[in-house]
Amino acid sequence: MRILIMAVGSPGDNLPFMALGMELARRGHQVRMYGNGYFQHHAEERGLHFTATSEAAEYQAFLDSPAATDPREGMRKVAASVMARVHASHQRMAHDVLPGQTIAIGSTFAFAPRLLRETHAVPVAVIHLSPSVLRSEHCAPRFSPLGHMAGLPRFVKRFLWRTMDRSFMDPLYTVPFNQIRASLGLAPVTRMFHQWLHQGDAALCLVPAWFSARQPDWPAALEMTGFPLAGHGEDQPMPDQLTRFLEGGTAPVVITAGTANAVSHAFFSAALAACRLLEKRSIVVTADAGQLPPRLPDDVMHVPYAPFAPFAALLPRAAAFIHHGGIGSVSQALRAGVPQLIQPMAFDQFDNASRVAQLGAGSEILPRHFSPQRVAGALKALLADATVAASCRRCQADLQDENGITLACDVLLAKVIQAL
Repeated sequence: MRILIMAVGSPGDNLPFMALGMELARRGHQVRMYGNGYFQHHAEERGLHFTATSEAAEYQAFLDSPAATDPREGMRKVAASVMARVHASHQRMAHDVLPGQTIAIGSTFAFAPRLLRETHAVPVAVIHLSPSVLRSEHCAPRFSPLGHMAGLPRFVKRFLWRTMDRSFMDPLYTVPFNQIRASLGLAPVTRMFHQWLHQGDAALCLVPAWFSARQPDWPAALEMTGFPLAGHGEDQPMPDQLTRFLEGGTAPVVITAGTANAVSHAFFSAALAACRLLEKRSIVVTADAGQLPPRLPDDVMHVPYAPFAPFAALLPRAAAFIHHGGIGSVSQALRAGVPQLIQPMAFDQFDNASRVAQLGAGSEILPRHFSPQRVAGALKALLADATVAASCRRCQADLQDENGITLACDVLLAKVIQAL
């Protein structure tokens, strides 16, 4: 069977879909991947056929933009980039459809595979990496420092969702998407980010149920299959220089701002200064060393992403993990059993930070409070808290034998093949 996979986003968004592709190829299926050219080399390194649907320079320009860490402006830039490529992506994927022998898989923001379901009768699986896209009038996901709207009545939340769609999401996504649909002879859709986003022959969210409890108004057919922890460099040998650094002193604090921006200079500066105040060694993980001071002291080491860091081997040897709250970083830290100090910046990161805090596995500092003194105080409290350590061990045990990639493949194949 031919399986067409399209993922939209950062390396953290693409790597799980590459892991899915590798597992599906291992099972004997013909896998073809689509996405930004930035990821072509990484897919082909894994033996996956890859078709670029946009130029690598477009993704790099987003990384270099200050909007990458701004919730509203970041979403505007994402929307403009995504919607500009839907029609061409649909055409390229349609060219590879074998009638009656093809299924498609799309990430949250990959809309072209959904179109194939209507234009070419291709069964489609929709896969979300984070529960933040699952709206609820009960426990609502969090997109900003404001919280989960926990104290608001359900009818108020319902009103707020409608208002958000009408004033923000629909102009960015639904209006241009309906123009594309009209050009294909398809009827318009309403409120893409309400229910339409989850419609397919299978819908999966790659988190465990204990990380995000199912809400009564979530899509009934949604399957939660566990974190996609495979494919994040766990088979890569740790560099000798990193091994020597780890063995040369006390357990370090690991610091990263993820892979989706190159403008986190202030974040790294404050985190490194906090470690100095506490006399803690540190390891900074970033693809762009330009975000760091020009000279690092002997008790600080820089490790580049390529495009992943060796978190599977590194984090279990860390004292703590300071990061941005991306779902990949969160899941790796939970598997390692390491306390997390999270400074969310945009997108799903606020929601993920809240869930880590609710689990007792870490704490959050908002961007406006992320000063060296406050980070040092929060980090010191985190490291001294026995209940945090116990929560981290519990999460680590829960993830000991989890293989979200295998289960996701089992579920999507069982459901989508029925639709052929």
